[in-house]
Amino acid sequence: MAMHKQLAAGRWYELSLTEQLANIGSEVERALDFQKRKDDRVIPAFERSLDLFDLTLADVRLRGRYKEIARTREVICDYFFGDNEYHSTQESLRGYFYSYFLAFAKNR
Repeated sequence: MAMHKQLAAGRWYELSLTEQLANIGSEVERALDFQKRKDDRVIPAFERSLDLFDLTLADVRLRGRYKEIARTREVICDYFFGDNEYHSTQESLRGYFYSYFLAFAKNR
């Protein structure tokens, strides 16, 4: 969790789950874009998304949502660096996080 020191210090835990997942989705989106362009920055973007997932999993307010969050993290790992056992696509991953972007934007 070293990459997001300010967020880990407390700010992350002030965000709603929707905001947290929208932010994670931003990093996933960057990783997807870098992957599409065969850009080496895919790995740092992917690692930042994992960092944010870990912060979310450490949020005690979300105890009832841990399974969903952990599974989503697993799917992301499987897509980028596993065997893609879940048969994820860029479109399916973008679609999952897009709903959080919309919900966050609507509630602003």
